[in-house]
Amino acid sequence: MPGSTKTMGVLTVGSLVMITGYTVALGSSGWLWFGWVVLGLITLAMVASRPT
Repeated sequence: MPGSTKTMGVLTVGSLVMITGYTVALGSSGWLWFGWVVLGLITLAMVASRPT
């Protein structure tokens, strides 16, 4: 896995943990979850488009 794809994966998982903590502590925010879904889709696209 190239460095940039690995970094995006770590960023995606880290942001999921932070957003989940925010949701538990302060309540849900639709924009945060929407942003995380977009970030996840970008990460998946990077994984799918990497050369084999």
